[in-house]
Amino acid sequence: MNKKNIFNVLTATMLLGASPMLTSCEDTLEKPSFTNDNVDFVFANENNAEVYVKGCYRGLIHEEQYRQYNSGETITMPCEEELRNSSKWQIGNYYYDPILPATLSTTYSESYRIIEACNIGIPRLLKMEQTNKVKALLGELYTIRAFAYHNLIKFYGDVPAQWEAVFDLGIKDPNVYLPKRTSRDEIYDRVIGEMQEYIPYMPWWNEAKADYGIAPERLTQQAALGILARICLHAAGYSLRWNLETNDPATLQMRRRDDEARVNELYKIADNALHDVIEKGENSLVQASGDMNAFQNLFYNYCQRNFDVTSGEMMWQQACLGTTTNSSFGVYNGQPGSVGGLYGQRKTLQGKLPTYYLSFDEKDIRRDVSCCNYSITFKKTNDIKDEWANVGTTFSSIMGGKFRIQWATSPAETSKRNIDIPILRYADILLMYAETQNYLAGPGAGAPYLKLVRDRAGIGDKSIDTSSKEAFLDEIIQERKWEFADEFLLRSDLIRTNLLDKNIARCKEEMRDLADAYGKNVYGSARSNNMIYRIYHYEKNAQTYGDKFLTVPYYDVPWSGYADIRESTKFSKEKYDAAITKLLQSHGVKNDGNWYAVNMFQSWTSEYNKARRMEVGFSAESSTMLQIGQAIYTKPTYKQFTDNKDIPEWINDLFYGYQPNKTELFPFAAKSAGHPLIDNPNLTQHPAYK
Repeated sequence: MNKKNIFNVLTATMLLGASPMLTSCEDTLEKPSFTNDNVDFVFANENNAEVYVKGCYRGLIHEEQYRQYNSGETITMPCEEELRNSSKWQIGNYYYDPILPATLSTTYSESYRIIEACNIGIPRLLKMEQTNKVKALLGELYTIRAFAYHNLIKFYGDVPAQWEAVFDLGIKDPNVYLPKRTSRDEIYDRVIGEMQEYIPYMPWWNEAKADYGIAPERLTQQAALGILARICLHAAGYSLRWNLETNDPATLQMRRRDDEARVNELYKIADNALHDVIEKGENSLVQASGDMNAFQNLFYNYCQRNFDVTSGEMMWQQACLGTTTNSSFGVYNGQPGSVGGLYGQRKTLQGKLPTYYLSFDEKDIRRDVSCCNYSITFKKTNDIKDEWANVGTTFSSIMGGKFRIQWATSPAETSKRNIDIPILRYADILLMYAETQNYLAGPGAGAPYLKLVRDRAGIGDKSIDTSSKEAFLDEIIQERKWEFADEFLLRSDLIRTNLLDKNIARCKEEMRDLADAYGKNVYGSARSNNMIYRIYHYEKNAQTYGDKFLTVPYYDVPWSGYADIRESTKFSKEKYDAAITKLLQSHGVKNDGNWYAVNMFQSWTSEYNKARRMEVGFSAESSTMLQIGQAIYTKPTYKQFTDNKDIPEWINDLFYGYQPNKTELFPFAAKSAGHPLIDNPNLTQHPAYK
């Protein structure tokens, strides 16, 4: 074999030749372009085979999973420029259409590309001498393949199962390259069995990191056990099912699989896997360090790529570094957005619902990490020499903060943030174990593991409802919301526990109550208990990567006694300043002249909010500009600030497409060539979209 062929086969088997972020015109299944002779060379020895296996990780987490699928879980809302005209808003609010298309499509082709690569590698590894290393490589490929199938099943339910490579079988038989849907239970049972057999051969983290490096970007035994547990919980949980033979919409139903004994067995498999990880003792929750609380310490160092700090908790992450393996994750999730300067023009396209922000206990350290109460803007003119600021926001412009721009390392270009994509954390191990213990032994058995997560969050003294399995499961789901925002786990968590309908109904009610009466029926019966006006402190932005800035200092304004801070037709700057001084004195703080008031229920661009920012030196131009979708930040949260005095449209629009027994799963895209339902006539559509 000549050198050119060797180079081609190695680059092809590493699957690094194409970007993991394929466009819609590249939806078709891409197959590696190499011959049997090339493949024989790749699997001639363990080292070459290991290169192949490393390449199979590429593209496991596609943009659709952390953009479209990261919303709709009652925490995050898409905020593109247009609402109903945006496919992101549609998908985030459960309005699916296979023709527009308002559905996921590239995840389908990318997952099968990875499955094909695994199907090429697995039989060839099985033919090699079965050393411990070869068996460990098999463990990686079986887990990668299982994870790819798991993503497909989460999105589409029953999907085609392909266990042999099309590369090996050829494409003469249409049943090979045009497969029908396969029962999800059959797929899950097979991949779970394969993982159970080969995970024990995989190295534990302390054994692997000398060879793998400090970043847990390859699967170790504990990471694979965690993924096994996650897959088991989905396989045993609720999902939207129907009769595959008749494809009758009347058969659509949210339910578990029929075999109750298998459901119990799956919970036991998950429970044992999680127990093994915990008992091994190599993983732990990151704790506070220096001037950073524990949660900030975790995500700041994760963004800084200080993986020696985070690898004990961040058990598996997808590599994103430089220009070759990078992705759009750090761009779309690297909030709080910037209008220019060092960080460039980076628009936040996802925001946090105010009901989520307000749901946190005041002692919970996770809120100000997961939710940014500021965005980055200029003070007077959009010029690199201008002074830049972290400007306080309103309820319609709360942004995510775990993967924020300021915390990142200096990238080669602003569109490449170098932030790895998180897949599995030790906190997830603990909360999944609380869930399996709840199912198998009762809520009392699961409570200590939930409490470990709360202890780290600073709310370990918060009561836990262990009155029933159902009540404790609600506690777990709420805890998962507080813990895992922007880690794209929560939408499928609500579905597999059959709590999506309940949580969507409650969120819609709370948001409308908040908009109807300043939160009167949601967060307290008296206005004095509600957050309406807030004073923020003017904070410069350091315009440097690695800035540890966490939150703009603020004080909430009590309703009584501070009328001169509140909006008034007889506004007096002298009285306004005196009222702010009085409020600060009640907190033992001196007024340095850099505090400005915000009505949290008005839009960020309202005349009142604009004028108050200008009091501390912001220009008229800077006081109307944020890098977040205008569909949200220019809108109020309270109905009295709308033209027709009705609930704001963006709040009424939340989850407008949601329909039980339909929108728990996506339809296959069917607009044009490259979409599953067009390319494969043997596929049947989701029955509700026939």
